[in-house]
Amino acid sequence: MIAASRKALGAEPTAGAVPSFRWKGKKNSRVKRWDLITIGNLSRNRYWGESDSQGVRSAICTCTLIQGGMFRLIVDPSLAKAEQMTAELDRRAGLKLRDIDTVFVTHEHGDHWVGLTHFSDAKWFAAPNVAAALNKTNKLPKLIEAVAGRLLDAIDIVPTPGHTLSHHSLRFDCEGMSVIVAGDAVATREFWRERQAYYSCMDFELSARSMDQIGDLADIVVPGHDNYFLNQTNPL
Repeated sequence: MIAASRKALGAEPTAGAVPSFRWKGKKNSRVKRWDLITIGNLSRNRYWGESDSQGVRSAICTCTLIQGGMFRLIVDPSLAKAEQMTAELDRRAGLKLRDIDTVFVTHEHGDHWVGLTHFSDAKWFAAPNVAAALNKTNKLPKLIEAVAGRLLDAIDIVPTPGHTLSHHSLRFDCEGMSVIVAGDAVATREFWRERQAYYSCMDFELSARSMDQIGDLADIVVPGHDNYFLNQTNPL
């Protein structure tokens, strides 16, 4: 296991203190709105006193909707049943499955693409190695397209290896803030604070470095299995 990062990014501010940070994002962005469709949870959480050796609940991932003037993008479709995905998309954004034109998958673990086929009308994207791995499963009715660098001319595709070696997160600007949809590069807020990776991580040291990179880039972090949170240590 990796010890807490020297940077200690994401630490809580002192009560009553004036935040000494500035937002890193740009106000002029093609992204106009983003929302969480599902807030994920882990199957086991050491910060809740649970052992890494045995799951105690079903896991789902956090699913994010990113909207611009010409696109509606789902990141990591999280629900296996179409009726559940339909209900949550309507409840959180007033949209139907057919309204989504693009889907991005952060990595190849099944809980992050279990709902992919519900979006049959959308284009499916992932980083090249992730797309190749998923296409080799022969479990999907069409191919996931490989993409690198930038998506929809609005969103940066950021390599964040560690949890898996091919893991990629998304970064975008919205309302003057830099947002990173981290996938499992950040499991939950507690794992972030300690710069710890989930038990199934492939490379713990690489994971900690990816979290430091995310800390350098993000005002808001959307973890793979938790609600979003502020990175409040951006220096003036």
